[in-house]
Amino acid sequence: MADRRTDRPRLCNFVAQDDCWKKYIEREQEAARRWSHKWGFLKTPLEELIEDEKTENAKPKIQLPEHLQVRPVTPVEKYIKVIPSPPVPKTTQGFIGWRSAVPGLELERVQIQSCKGTFFKDLKWPCEPSD
Repeated sequence: MADRRTDRPRLCNFVAQDDCWKKYIEREQEAARRWSHKWGFLKTPLEELIEDEKTENAKPKIQLPEHLQVRPVTPVEKYIKVIPSPPVPKTTQGFIGWRSAVPGLELERVQIQSCKGTFFKDLKWPCEPSD
């Protein structure tokens, strides 16, 4: 590449480049030599590292009292009964509310009691709109 100031080719110092390369190689070899001392534990197989933990876990298990033992899992089918759905309607108009129309598949209806109404009843006030 040409030098911008003088428009003449840059001179390369081959001796300096060779010296930089030699230092780079020396640093690489030094790092490779020190790696096993610093990071050699990473080469150890996992089974060999876990071996000690397996022997420590070989302790006998203590039987828990009956009130602390976990009960076996009860199947969901015992509590939840799934009834087959009626056939799907052919029109979108019929699709709206098609499951809630069948007595066995009704949606749950819960009465919502207003706290405001119960408050008025407690104070024996009339249930009128208030601010």
